[in-house]
Amino acid sequence: MATVRICICGDESVGKSSLLTSLVKDTFVTAKIQPVLPPITLPPTLGTPENVTTTIVDTSALPQERDNLRKELRKCNVILLVYSDHYSYERVALFWMPYFRSLGVNVPVVLCANKSDLNTGVTSTAHIVEEEMLPVMAEFKEIDSCIRTSAREHHNINEVFFLCQKSVTHPVAPIYDSKEGSLKPAAVEALKRVFYLCDKDQDGLLNDQEIHAFQQKCFDKILSDDDLASIKRSIRENVHAKEENIPDGIDVKGFLHLNTIFAEKGRHETIWIILRKFQYSDSLSLKDTFLHPKFDVPAYASAELSPAGYRFFVDLFILHDKDNDGGLNDSELAMLFTPTPGIPEHWANSSFPSCTVRNEAGYITLQGWLAQWSMTTFEEPKTTLEYLAYLGFESPDGKGITSALKITKPRKRRNRPGRVERNVFLCYVLGAPHSGKSTLLNAFLNRPFSSTYHPTIKPQTAVNSVELQGGKQCYLIMEELGELEPAILENQVKLDACDLICYTYDSGDPDSFAHIRELRQRHPTLNDLPSVYTALKADRDRAVQRAEVQPDAYCEELKMAKPLHVSATWASISEFFVHLADCATFPVQAFPKSDEEAVDRTALYMGAGAAVCAGVAFAYVWKKNLMGSASS
Repeated sequence: MATVRICICGDESVGKSSLLTSLVKDTFVTAKIQPVLPPITLPPTLGTPENVTTTIVDTSALPQERDNLRKELRKCNVILLVYSDHYSYERVALFWMPYFRSLGVNVPVVLCANKSDLNTGVTSTAHIVEEEMLPVMAEFKEIDSCIRTSAREHHNINEVFFLCQKSVTHPVAPIYDSKEGSLKPAAVEALKRVFYLCDKDQDGLLNDQEIHAFQQKCFDKILSDDDLASIKRSIRENVHAKEENIPDGIDVKGFLHLNTIFAEKGRHETIWIILRKFQYSDSLSLKDTFLHPKFDVPAYASAELSPAGYRFFVDLFILHDKDNDGGLNDSELAMLFTPTPGIPEHWANSSFPSCTVRNEAGYITLQGWLAQWSMTTFEEPKTTLEYLAYLGFESPDGKGITSALKITKPRKRRNRPGRVERNVFLCYVLGAPHSGKSTLLNAFLNRPFSSTYHPTIKPQTAVNSVELQGGKQCYLIMEELGELEPAILENQVKLDACDLICYTYDSGDPDSFAHIRELRQRHPTLNDLPSVYTALKADRDRAVQRAEVQPDAYCEELKMAKPLHVSATWASISEFFVHLADCATFPVQAFPKSDEEAVDRTALYMGAGAAVCAGVAFAYVWKKNLMGSASS
């Protein structure tokens, strides 16, 4: 917040102007003061919290000034309500607080008992608080805090305005229920997430090293050994007094207990410092700019995880694989997503975890985990950024969450496409029903072959890593479109995102290939995409297709490579996926060949090269002989 605006209210003669004058002059002014002082602005350099500018507005309680009072109350961020005797105290509950409510003003109120120098004898501060302030605070939840002041003795003058500033910059209402004496549920959930992120080894305890790191992050200073020992002792006495096995560290119950003490003692700014270091807003939700930083992907480019992003997700997987079985079971996965709203909606739509690599027990492996995040980043980079924020990604170079992602170079696949410089590719698998598309996707994920047929209704996705020749690894997303196929193929945005079309037909079904011809005729924009033709179920007897042109001849007419014959039951099926990834990387080999490209000019180029070399050699020998003759 850039500015805190304080409106001083109260009955006449309670000392409102004297409080303000005493703050500015730093001493009590005995001279007569004008009834209403002009607004005063205090710059941040005067020690205001959160480095804010503070504007203090004096007001009058006279009836003829009521319009101006209403205007100022509606503009302010906090109200300083002053009383000084029994009559003005009674007016707090009978007039002022109901009046604020009638105006619809919903800002914190700091209750100030001024002229404390006049209350002598048995009227102690504790008595004032107990007999006067606590009852009215219990009746009106808008009252944030209370304080006794004396302008004449310059007592608590700076403190009362600091309380006003703090009630705006560090509001207690969202985090603490004074009536119940406990932290509010939203604050508890936020602090639990903070604890989770600080528990780097995920053992349920903050050890000394983790506590010191937390202290340094939030308060920029080291916690002394004596202070740490005192904190642990307080937790043992108040939280674990009845337990036999007391943990050697601070658990989540102890962490919440500490923050409850901060709130009870009026140190709620300490809680806010913690929460704001972890990017929480005043509404106790993570800041939108933190969850959704600016990140634009240009046309024909894509988003991928950077090395720092991959490293983060690798470490996260290893940390939560508590049984070291190479997979995340349901409880480990639930623990991993504790600081988030849960598994991303995008994952549920892609039937996670069946869309990626799992072990024999059905749990996602590290390979599948990285493939899943690679697909998420490719399709919905904003989702990846959001979850990186929830999960506590910290950029090693201090550049923010977006450093976990990178933008690929925009690809150009029109005319003569070159190498596509990216590591994640999307391939649509198209073909007639029963052609084997789902079985192909299952084979891609190393699933056992099943002859049972299940028609695909919703789009089905499979994502896995593929190692290209030379050892480079990429990720291939294969998607069977189901009943959404017509809509997707008519959506240019969806087609622009696609890197490769894999046309499939059942080599043993004579009616299967005709579907591909009809599909291409209905959607002529498919001609603009690189494509691979595939004859599935090649382990069965090959059938002559009932089509105007047989598959081989059809591909020859298109100047395309002939269909590859593949079977999900063959061990060599993995080579087919490498071929798909290779075609996505070098799409020129998956486009129709032009007439010029069809002519083999290898001999011509070799002959021309030999002629050039011979000419160079002849010139060298001739020049050498000429120089020899001249010297003789």
